[in-house]
Amino acid sequence: MIDDGWFGEAIAAAYDVEASTMFEPAVIEPAVAFLAALAGDGPALELAIGTGRIALPLAEGGVPVAGIDLSNAMVARLRAKPGGDEASIPVAIGDIASTRVRGAGSFTLVYLVYNTITNLTTQDAQVACFANAALHLAPGGCFVMETFVPALRRLPPGARFVPFDVSDIHIGFDEYDVVSQGLVSHHVTFRDGSARLSSAPFRYVWPAELDLMARLAGMRLRERWADWSRAPFTDESPSHISVWEKAATG
Repeated sequence: MIDDGWFGEAIAAAYDVEASTMFEPAVIEPAVAFLAALAGDGPALELAIGTGRIALPLAEGGVPVAGIDLSNAMVARLRAKPGGDEASIPVAIGDIASTRVRGAGSFTLVYLVYNTITNLTTQDAQVACFANAALHLAPGGCFVMETFVPALRRLPPGARFVPFDVSDIHIGFDEYDVVSQGLVSHHVTFRDGSARLSSAPFRYVWPAELDLMARLAGMRLRERWADWSRAPFTDESPSHISVWEKAATG
């Protein structure tokens, strides 16, 4: 069995609860509408499909969806939900940078959301992910990514730690390694009178670097927005939605 990586049983069991704000209609509906418009009549492939936060409503709206995910534990949660069976949403277990699914070369849309590109902790793996996305796309198809803009302006000279969430139930802070573009997110979660510490490594990546990865994979930037509602992307935007298009003769 493939190792579930950082998203094993302990994370999967609480994922939908701890990420509950990301399941709110105000978050999901604009994302699904954006993706459905790009998918059109063709099939979509979600890289890191997880528990089906985006895939399930997208499929419910009539878009055929397949997925890739490294975590058996996360996919098991998808399978337990209405519409999440294998016949409805086929999922290949494996690395999003290299795993291929049936129908490669025919997808009108490949998408990767919620900062997941940074779970690939080397530049080589991120480049390979773009190549894998392009391999699955039909000519003229689009690769869509949602990820954060590195918040290095919040990092004082000589400092390594930046808090990003402080509440009664959660404390989160990022630890930066600016030489390697490394980032470790530390989370302290308070529940039932106890505290749980978890940490996960990431590799942050700049929009311009992502554009170069896309070019290496035979894609070009088509559009970039600050959010799923197509607010303009500016130098103050904390995240971006980027759309790269595969060459029509690819």
